[in-house]
Amino acid sequence: MKSFNLLTEDEINSFLSIAEVFNLERGEYFIREGNICNTVAYVDSGILRSFYTTPEGEEMTYCISFQNSFMTAYSSFITGIPTMENVQAITPVKLLLLQKKDIEQISGNSANWLRFAKIMAENEYLELEKRVFSYQRESARERYRNLLQTRPEFIEQIPLKFLASYLGITPRHLSRLRAEMI
Repeated sequence: MKSFNLLTEDEINSFLSIAEVFNLERGEYFIREGNICNTVAYVDSGILRSFYTTPEGEEMTYCISFQNSFMTAYSSFITGIPTMENVQAITPVKLLLLQKKDIEQISGNSANWLRFAKIMAENEYLELEKRVFSYQRESARERYRNLLQTRPEFIEQIPLKFLASYLGITPRHLSRLRAEMI
């Protein structure tokens, strides 16, 4: 588990002792729209996608999480309000789940965990800001090229329909971009 060199071995072991192992098969959901999320998941293996459904019924993938990352329906987790997002397994996934009450307890008992949670929240904000700016400033071609350079595992492991949605384009447009860039 990546801990930004903040957590001691005992603190990591404490997390592992209270975390619940949860497995998802491809297509199964960690959280569904309309539910309240009181859990944070550490992705031990596999790939998850976060998406919402437009009023027209189209699924829009906006986040993809790989092994060694954390995942939650963040706004629901913070506010206790039902989420507008879905988190679904793209591949078989092994998660380590930590309930909100447990996170509050370990954060209250450890300044390191509190700092760790702060850094994780800051990183989530920075990733979101980066995505918003890329949609506002870059063309689809530039977003795809950047993804090729920075996250080649996305290209290799994510089904095209999810990848196209993540880039904000149609699968057909993505196919054209891929053909042009070969």
